[in-house]
Amino acid sequence: MFPEWLLNSPSSTLFTIVLALTVSLATNLLNRKFVDREQMMAWQSEIKRWNTDKNLANKTGDKKLLAKVKKQQPRILQMQSKMTSQQMKTSLITFVPLIIMWQVLMGFFQATPVARLPGVYIGELIELPFFYWYIICSFFMSTLLSRIFGTPTGMGLRAETPKT
Repeated sequence: MFPEWLLNSPSSTLFTIVLALTVSLATNLLNRKFVDREQMMAWQSEIKRWNTDKNLANKTGDKKLLAKVKKQQPRILQMQSKMTSQQMKTSLITFVPLIIMWQVLMGFFQATPVARLPGVYIGELIELPFFYWYIICSFFMSTLLSRIFGTPTGMGLRAETPKT
């Protein structure tokens, strides 16, 4: 299915880097298209304020504040549910293709080392199979592209402070 030369370094190393870049780019673009970031940040900000009030109410024992927090709890839980569903949109689109891709590539590369990294000792090389090298590349590419595109990584969002 894949050419044999792809099993040899540096071809396999570069292939994995490009693959991780492509998958991360597609995921980031889908995230930008399907997730309403402004709404997500607004919800996150409101949930953060509510958590602050809740912690203060629990700490001080303020009955009025505690009653206010308990009254708002169903709305906050609904907001958290909406946030989760927003964040799952991209995952639902990419899940099946990624599983298929993983099965095919893991079958092709098996335990063949695709990357060689310098070890602790001079001249020592650590050989990484596809699985580990892809994970490293994927984390790096996802973080890099998330910063470039301004999309959140993982399940959390950072509320951006207004620039003055």
